[in-house]
Amino acid sequence: MAGLRRGWAALRWFVTSLMGDTAYATFVDHQRRVHPDAPVPDERTFWRERFAEQDRTPGSRCC
Repeated sequence: MAGLRRGWAALRWFVTSLMGDTAYATFVDHQRRVHPDAPVPDERTFWRERFAEQDRTPGSRCC
């Protein structure tokens, strides 16, 4: 049972990371650690800026 639980946790981590579900939390952690004096934008602003940057510089992505 413990192996199944570990497998499920690993799959969940992979899918949420792949889909970007943890991107804002990761960004906030980074900002607070590396740039403690810089203001942290709210989540809506973060996603708006992130998608705008992806549109400006698409790089290598499928769509």
